[in-house]
Amino acid sequence: MKKILLVDDNEQDRELYKRYLSKHFGAERLAFSEASTSAEAQAQFLAHRPDCVLLDYNLPDADGLDVLAELLRLAPPESLCVVMITGGGNETLAVRALNTGALDYLVKQRFDPALLAKTVLHAIEKNEWRQYVARYHGELRTVNQQLRDSLDALTETRQEISRKNAQLVAANAELAATNAELARSNRDLDNFVYAASHDLKQPVTNLRGLFEELRRSATFHDPDEAQVLRLVDASLLDLSATITDLAAAVQAERVLGSRPDPEPVAMAEVLAEVLATLGPQVQAAHAQVHADFGALPELPYVRSSLRTILLNLLANALKYCHPERAPQVWLRTAWAAGQPVLEVQDNGLGIDLARHGAELFQLFRRFHPQAASGTGVGLFLVNRLVQAQGGRIEATSQVGQGTTFRLYLQGPA
Repeated sequence: MKKILLVDDNEQDRELYKRYLSKHFGAERLAFSEASTSAEAQAQFLAHRPDCVLLDYNLPDADGLDVLAELLRLAPPESLCVVMITGGGNETLAVRALNTGALDYLVKQRFDPALLAKTVLHAIEKNEWRQYVARYHGELRTVNQQLRDSLDALTETRQEISRKNAQLVAANAELAATNAELARSNRDLDNFVYAASHDLKQPVTNLRGLFEELRRSATFHDPDEAQVLRLVDASLLDLSATITDLAAAVQAERVLGSRPDPEPVAMAEVLAEVLATLGPQVQAAHAQVHADFGALPELPYVRSSLRTILLNLLANALKYCHPERAPQVWLRTAWAAGQPVLEVQDNGLGIDLARHGAELFQLFRRFHPQAASGTGVGLFLVNRLVQAQGGRIEATSQVGQGTTFRLYLQGPA
């Protein structure tokens, strides 16, 4: 429904306009409001906000151009639809009306119902189109402003990314230089430790030989002197073991640094080699080693690393066995979460993990120094070999009952 405001001091003319427009549009499609003066016109305009105003030029209290100016003050120019009606064919007046803001004009007694309807319809459509264009332009301005803001933000972001990239490149270069220097330092340290341990082997062996000769040829009558000899012998044995284990750890690090290729390794074969090496210790302790490799009899690994892992874990199980029972060691392989797992369980002394768990795999850490001689290198070396393949170790233990190591030998699949 369209709302029409009729502004004319002649009531008969207003009735005529209503009849003409209702006849053409249909009375149910139009809603009329009326005014006979400028003041009434402004009041009706504010009350109804009509879609079109038919404005007579000659009013009792003002001319049509003054009323038009007042209406333009009450509404934005692009939303006002006014058709001026004049009493004569004054072209100058018509031009002034159009220039002031009217969309069209008609001359009284010179239009019929069809022309009136056509003029009003054209004015309404023109006004609606003008409002649509204004909204479109407003939206377009908003979008353009948003695009400008986004472009500014994007430019700022790109500049920030460029700055961050430059900082990252500089940091990476510095890190690469630091890593290179650290690698050189590590290589130098490994070479030094390996050379030192290698060069110390012979002097320590000579010392042990001289000490054995001294103990064989010399006679000591004081019991305290005999105790000193035993302490010296134990110290030489510990020193020799430490040098040997340290050399083994450095050698393992060198092997890891060379990144050897894994190969299919039969678990039973490697275990047999380890048991052959540890044969005297196994017999002396009356130990029993149980193996179940049915779930995973073979796995791709660095053979020398796997042998070192088994050797150290079995040696620890024998060394730190419980004094009141014969050692029992169980070895199992399985798949867990797509990873090969080696489990080594013993019934030995156990480890207080609440106390020592954080330092379990640290170098030179010993947890039962009173039970047996050792250097604290074995678990450190095992952990390094497992981590080198992306794996990890989980340990559970109960003091006096035994320890279980679960070795996830590779990273997650």
